[in-house]
Amino acid sequence: MKWTKGRIMSSKVFLLVLLDILTVQIASFLGLFIRYEFSFNNIPVSDMEQVLHYTIPNTIITLIVFAVAKMYRGVWRHASSSELVNIILGNAVASAIQVTSAYMLKLTLPRSSYLIYYFAMVIGTSCVRFSYVIMNIFNEKMTDLVGGDKKKINVMLIGAGAAGNSILKETEESRYLNLKVKCIIDDNPAKQGKYLRGIPIVGTRDDIPAKVEEYKIQEIIVAIPSLGNVKMKEILDICKETRCKTRIIPGIYQFINGDVSISKLREVQIEDLLGREPIQVNLDEIMGYVQNKVVMVTGGGGSIGSELCRQIAAHNPKQLIILDIYENNAYDIQQELKRKYPDLNLDVLIGSVRNTHRINNIFEKYRPNIVYHAAAHKHVPLMEDSPNEAIKNNVFGTFKTAEAADRYGAEKFVLISTDKAVNPTNIMGASKRMCEMIVQMFARHSQTNFVAVRFGNVLGSNGSVIPLFKKQIAAGGPVTVTHPDIIRYFMTIPEAVSLVLQAGAYAKGGEIFVLDMGKPVKILDLATNLIKLSGYKVGEDIKIEFTGLRPGEKLYEELLMSEEGLQETDNKLIHIGKPIEFDEDEFRKQLEILEKLSREDSLEIKEAVRKVVPTYVITPNK
Repeated sequence: MKWTKGRIMSSKVFLLVLLDILTVQIASFLGLFIRYEFSFNNIPVSDMEQVLHYTIPNTIITLIVFAVAKMYRGVWRHASSSELVNIILGNAVASAIQVTSAYMLKLTLPRSSYLIYYFAMVIGTSCVRFSYVIMNIFNEKMTDLVGGDKKKINVMLIGAGAAGNSILKETEESRYLNLKVKCIIDDNPAKQGKYLRGIPIVGTRDDIPAKVEEYKIQEIIVAIPSLGNVKMKEILDICKETRCKTRIIPGIYQFINGDVSISKLREVQIEDLLGREPIQVNLDEIMGYVQNKVVMVTGGGGSIGSELCRQIAAHNPKQLIILDIYENNAYDIQQELKRKYPDLNLDVLIGSVRNTHRINNIFEKYRPNIVYHAAAHKHVPLMEDSPNEAIKNNVFGTFKTAEAADRYGAEKFVLISTDKAVNPTNIMGASKRMCEMIVQMFARHSQTNFVAVRFGNVLGSNGSVIPLFKKQIAAGGPVTVTHPDIIRYFMTIPEAVSLVLQAGAYAKGGEIFVLDMGKPVKILDLATNLIKLSGYKVGEDIKIEFTGLRPGEKLYEELLMSEEGLQETDNKLIHIGKPIEFDEDEFRKQLEILEKLSREDSLEIKEAVRKVVPTYVITPNK
């Protein structure tokens, strides 16, 4: 006969019932045996006869109470304090019924025997149900005494709070995990020298390196969901020097929702080491101007564009229109939003912002209230080799989209710009500066609020340095850095999108919004930290090679031109750059020349751009 899952479960319940029946018999006689000073000869025959006559109905009543108390439904391999409470309460009810029945039947058993019986039942039923847990703990202790399980990965847990307890519980109970928590680190002085689920709390963050050596730790898990970015960086700076793989649990909101488990642990990302708190935005402001509006995102399949679409979809727009030239990206974000927001009024369109008729037709049909213009060529080295494409797509794609927004009465137009637009040394940055000028030009005459949002490098975006470093590390190196002194401002994709969304709320027309991103970061430090976080030693396991600055690449980026100055907004991390004055008529004539040159794929395009953007410094291709 083949045993099905149902039969196996039935057999386990049957065995549990038999063991409970046996426990009732033993506890019944123990009540008398202990009451009469552990001597059967002292037990009166009448008392023994009463127990024998009452044992069958008592057993039946006890089993019924246990069934009602769900003591046959628990997964006892994972028995915990809640199951122990059920055992205590179930036995209390069964014992209360036993005493009441004895009184009604006028039994003359000693009163103390009932109390002894109750405790014997609690101990007996607990031992039966917790036997698996007890044996598991015993086996683990024996394994540790004889040298440990070589297949297990020794883990250090940082954080002896509720999140750490959740992780510990899962490592104890799961038969599939190969993790063995050996010690716990916590900065709370009151917890030092104590134990959490049998695991010692051995010190503070300062003790991490020493305890890694002492306990032969191979992996570190940071289990403090409420830890801010600055404090997280302080701990991770210590962990990355240990050559241990490091993982962290989700943030505080996931923890509150109970979404903490080994499967939710994530690898430490380089943004965890930036050492600043993420930008905060006023979500009420964002909802106020996005809700019930028709919103269009150009370049909606890209890194920034797709995150914009996610955030907008969460704020109940009347309709969301995604426009992208690349169908694979557009398809991916379409499917994601359909799954997450099945009621969202979503239209995904394929088309180029360079196509005047296509853009005008889309605006005429959908009449978007808000336009986020994220479509652009952004790769600096590639654009240096194809400068005319940068002008066609970035400059004239922006012009045509802005013109359509003006013509068809959009309320807001938000341009995604870059710090590379400041004193540009590459055609991509110069093209983005012209995009900002186009926005400022339209803002002077249009009822539409035209604004630009300028930010630095976006961690994890397509073509950014971190994914490249990860691929190089996975391949065994080397990790390539252009120059040892090159620095960049960095922000996460959610931060970039937050800035764009709030800029839309602040927009009055013509502003260039800039995020205060803190101190710039050396690319060499990013590469070094990422290698260490991957568990390798720099220079030995993975080498770093310097390849030299690429055409158009700066050692450092600026966020504002010196002439612009700064104005604060309600969000102290978001500033407004003062627009630079320029001759609009002259600018329009220059755009006509640029359009002609770009159509002809002219070799003189960079010189023509320099006349439009005087701060542009042409870097010769190597």
